[in-house]
Amino acid sequence: MKKAICLVLVFASFLLTCAQNEDKSNNTIINEETSQRILIIVSNAHFYGDSERNTSNHFSEIVHAYDVFEKAGYTMDFVSPEGGAIPIGYINTSDSIQKRYLYDNTFMDELEHTKSPDQMNASDYKAVYYGGGGAAMFGVADNKGIQAIAMQVYEDQGGIISTICHGTAGIVHLKTKDGTYLVSGKKVNGFPDAFENMEADYYKTFPFSIQQLIIERGGDFQYSSKGWDDFMIADGRLITGQDPSAAASVARKVVETLQRL
Repeated sequence: MKKAICLVLVFASFLLTCAQNEDKSNNTIINEETSQRILIIVSNAHFYGDSERNTSNHFSEIVHAYDVFEKAGYTMDFVSPEGGAIPIGYINTSDSIQKRYLYDNTFMDELEHTKSPDQMNASDYKAVYYGGGGAAMFGVADNKGIQAIAMQVYEDQGGIISTICHGTAGIVHLKTKDGTYLVSGKKVNGFPDAFENMEADYYKTFPFSIQQLIIERGGDFQYSSKGWDDFMIADGRLITGQDPSAAASVARKVVETLQRL
């Protein structure tokens, strides 16, 4: 009888150990999956503000980063304020990377069916990347759902926030849990006023100057006066690039930083 009881206890202990190991294994898988997912934030805006002037997301700023992430083994998802199709522009088919993605039906389908913030689970991601283009100035920065996702990734999960060009507009309103602006005390980059045509009709529709608002909120805005020279800045887990030439470099820095986290 005692032997039978002992055998039952040993078997029960074995099952408990297996269950614990399985839980640990599942947790590892979940963590690994989260660390392998990056969320790309884009805009639904088809026009500059309330004007009839067309605008769009900058295609090369999306695909040059996407290509780096994909080659590094990451899975990307797209989110926009409203979900659904987004406008794309600034397309150069002489660029082999742009051309390849432009004719990739699976990829283009992703841009046609972006998710809305309420469809996303922020805990699935270890990094976010704000794409640029004139469209990035509208609808993204003040979207509460996107703000919440970005800050959960950054604060709760110790992840990365990255931007390119006008995509930096998306982070100007972000605040930490203590009410401090994300950019406060940090080196930040984006498309600078020096390269904007402030007298042009397109610029007059902008809700704010990226550079000026970052400075007002305590950020150390730095940029290259040369421009289109692959300029970007990494300040801890905040990584920002100036213009399309830096999209791939921002993505590579995101990958490098993720591998150290």
